[in-house]
Amino acid sequence: MIDQRKLPSKEVYVRCRTAKDVARAIRTMVIRGAPAIGVAAAMGVALDVRRSRATGTTQLATEFYRTCDLLAATRPTAVNLFWAIERMKRVFAGGMRLQALIDAEAVRLHDEDVANCRAIGRHGAGVVPAEARVLTHCNAGALATGRYGSALGVIRAAVEAGKRVAVYADETRPFLQGARLTAWELVRDGIDTTVITDGMAGSLMRAGMVDVVVVGADRIAANGDVANKIGTYTVAVLAREHGVPFYVAAPLSTIDLSTPDGSGIPIEERDAKEMTYMGASQLVPEGAAVWNPAFDVTPASFVAGIITERGICRPPFAESLKHVCDGNQ
Repeated sequence: MIDQRKLPSKEVYVRCRTAKDVARAIRTMVIRGAPAIGVAAAMGVALDVRRSRATGTTQLATEFYRTCDLLAATRPTAVNLFWAIERMKRVFAGGMRLQALIDAEAVRLHDEDVANCRAIGRHGAGVVPAEARVLTHCNAGALATGRYGSALGVIRAAVEAGKRVAVYADETRPFLQGARLTAWELVRDGIDTTVITDGMAGSLMRAGMVDVVVVGADRIAANGDVANKIGTYTVAVLAREHGVPFYVAAPLSTIDLSTPDGSGIPIEERDAKEMTYMGASQLVPEGAAVWNPAFDVTPASFVAGIITERGICRPPFAESLKHVCDGNQ
């Protein structure tokens, strides 16, 4: 996997040989993005099943479920992680030819995610005007998925359809996923990209320079509340104030019908050093307290639509999300 902490200055790849390696990569954000960490976790499970020297089914099961617990403990917010692990558990429960079946399921998860992102792009391209200025927050691109991206998949599909698209990428403090990762992806694709600080989005909208907002998601509750990278809620509030449609692009694996609303979504808090240091440079004086949640929750009432691989869900989301998820949960 590409080490996303090093971009854009260095393109470095990390090879994971065990589930512990994968867990460490997820926890330290070598890899991030809800669909991507789900795929990575599935592959981590497959690695340990392949390496196992268990002499019986009981010992193998003990090792297998310990590996699942290890990976599940890495990050609490992105539901795709737990969804992927549950899929691997269902395959394991099947019993026979486990290594081959587990390997195949991990690869299938990756391939499905790529296909889902392309479908999200096709459905979402329709919400992008023929000449559009799109604002996005964080990184919901190829780096955050198996390939192609969810929110950036919408942008890519719109460009492929012949639309003239310019993108404004929020830098996305404190990890700078927008400035480092989204801009890196889009520039490589030749898509017109301008990076702004998070605090500039309101002025940009007030100047009439944003036609639509498209973001990804880490978990979507049954009522349509959306957990995404910290700062997304601010963008949604600004979009509503300025009459700019706000869309969320995410695969069905991000929808959590077992969580009624956003108040039940666990919000990960990251190490204070992600805010207080930039590399080796200290930004915040000793003695100042730091609050560093990785995600926030945007109420469903701010969302114009949720773009999935099966189409665009519209309010009331309690009905449309349930309908689109039928047969997938």
